[in-house]
Amino acid sequence: MGISMIRQETESDQMNAFKTYHPIVNFVYFIFVIGFSCVFMNPVCLCISLFCAFTYSVMLKGKKAVQTNLIYMIPTMLFAALMNPAFNHEGITIIAYFPSGNPLTLESVAYGIAAAIMIVTVICWFSCYTDIMTSDKFIYLFGRVLPSLSLILSMTLRYVPRFSAQLKTVANAQRCMGRDISNGSIVQRAKHGLSILSVMTTWALENAIETADSMKSRGYGYPGRTAFSIFPFNKRDKKALLCIMILGLYTLAGKLVGAMHFRFFPSMQINAFSIFGLSVLIAYIALCIYPIVIELREVRKWEAIKLKI
Repeated sequence: MGISMIRQETESDQMNAFKTYHPIVNFVYFIFVIGFSCVFMNPVCLCISLFCAFTYSVMLKGKKAVQTNLIYMIPTMLFAALMNPAFNHEGITIIAYFPSGNPLTLESVAYGIAAAIMIVTVICWFSCYTDIMTSDKFIYLFGRVLPSLSLILSMTLRYVPRFSAQLKTVANAQRCMGRDISNGSIVQRAKHGLSILSVMTTWALENAIETADSMKSRGYGYPGRTAFSIFPFNKRDKKALLCIMILGLYTLAGKLVGAMHFRFFPSMQINAFSIFGLSVLIAYIALCIYPIVIELREVRKWEAIKLKI
């Protein structure tokens, strides 16, 4: 029984190999990929980033991530892709005319699709960020430089998942007492909903006060305070940070000189092929796929160990 539990925990941890790296490595990586996902409007770069973000999210969270991601991806993409042509009429390739007389252009449709992909890609990368960059990692990085701000940001980032988990607990407890929002008339359902909301509000306020008192009693933010760290910076982290910095800075240099430029208006145009542009694209692919390669390598090592056993 105990051996099987340990084996299950080990198998679950093998898909979080990148999480075991030093916080500065994780943070620098997500700064690069999220930043590039926000500024790159090249369709090729957008598709690469979306594919890597979606794949890595599934690797971290399992098959449930597929359904979770698609729940917000598809509506968001459809909404953004449809709303942009309705208000943006730039472009020279006219497809049709709206009843109002405004043209529907191919460029506005393409830009709407690109903007939709960018939005869902950033959301997907942030979902991976919340799994990898835990609150203790964030406080470790910025606790001494910006103690108050780092604590607020850390609490904010962890608030949504904790609030969701507590809401499920409270809702299940209310359901056992017959006070769920699905029981009774409309007025009774509203009362049950307000009761759950009251409980959650009280929990949130009490949790915030307890956290503030706990951090104050530990001397958080006071000068000269020492801190225990469980994040050693070893050779593996040095190699990973160096690799991420080289790929990220090279991609950034390519962006600054316009190697990845793509124009939507007034007509769609991409830069002419060049060796430098191809090298920047390869560097960007390597950057986005970096944690996926690490996870796959760990899976291969684990499979090799199981075969030996």
